Amino acid sequence: MAGVTLNSVKKRFGAVEVIHGVDLTVDDGEFVVFVGPSGCGKSTLLRMIAGLEDISDGEIAIGGTTVNDVEPADRGIAMVFQSYALYPHMTVEQNLSFGLRMNGRPRDDIARRVSNAASILQIEPLLARRPRQLSGGQRQRVAIGRAIVREPDVFLFDEPLSNLDAELRVQMRVEIARLHKELGTTMIYVTHDQTEAMTLADKIVVLRDGRVEQVGAPLDLYDDPANRFVAGFVGSPRMNFMAAKVVETTAGSVTIETVKHGSPRLTLPVNQALASGDAVTLGIRPEHFGGSDGEGTPLTVKVDVAEHLGATSFVYANMQTGEQLIIEREQSRSEMGRTELTVTIPPARAYLFDSRGDRIR
Repeated sequence: MAGVTLNSVKKRFGAVEVIHGVDLTVDDGEFVVFVGPSGCGKSTLLRMIAGLEDISDGEIAIGGTTVNDVEPADRGIAMVFQSYALYPHMTVEQNLSFGLRMNGRPRDDIARRVSNAASILQIEPLLARRPRQLSGGQRQRVAIGRAIVREPDVFLFDEPLSNLDAELRVQMRVEIARLHKELGTTMIYVTHDQTEAMTLADKIVVLRDGRVEQVGAPLDLYDDPANRFVAGFVGSPRMNFMAAKVVETTAGSVTIETVKHGSPRLTLPVNQALASGDAVTLGIRPEHFGGSDGEGTPLTVKVDVAEHLGATSFVYANMQTGEQLIIEREQSRSEMGRTELTVTIPPARAYLFDSRGDRIR
């Protein structure tokens, strides 16, 4: 096993810089997930760690050894791609053993590694089959098994579940989490699916435009986002945002009012200096709205669509000012079919961001 360190890593394609001086430490045995919107640089960063992309500046170290000029095969890594990339004319067993055979590993060692990987992934009955005889989930297990047999120091996953249907993605998330627990190997995983990130990661790295926005444990990022981008990206459904302005300040608190006419006022505790008239953004997660009799500022909204999902419902609603909100509610038969809903915004559950998008604490 080995940790991974990135020091001021940059990547340029011609004159265009796409990775802007990333610093990151992945501890030995840690499961780290890179998340961010399409084009943010997460796959490029992973490919640089793998050695499939050259770095323009900076340093990458694996297990304490700088690998900038080390070939991918010699970095002690194994990579699982979005496409299964299995050899269609080979059996599962031959796919698993192919790389080892090409490297001249002893026959007994190959047999041991293949047997061990098949046992871990529970694919022993599939060893004689060819890829066309396997389901999508089984093919992905074989692709992961091909990485396991290398017994790498670091596993790299590049959106490995994106080709699977929803049910199989859930199943494979459980399999990958179990695999990490069993092997204890360092794993770096790229996904655009924050559910995968929240459920798999020891640590999440949120990327935007080739820069790291925030690094932390999943629930730390969820509860304590550094800025509006992280607050809006981490969490499903997304956080609600309302444009607002400061209307009154006192020692240790601020009163804000949403910009559009008729919106409610809210007083929040803050430790930063703000001035009357400052533009701010109010954020609140769908599940943090209180009931009509709860503590906080009352808000009456017009229900557009309600998704009833059993124990909970997601209400898509409009304020009288035209701003759309997503509200999560415990399932209530008495509220089903209503066209209006009154909720409250508890000050303790509200987030505040300045005009640059940085968190106001």
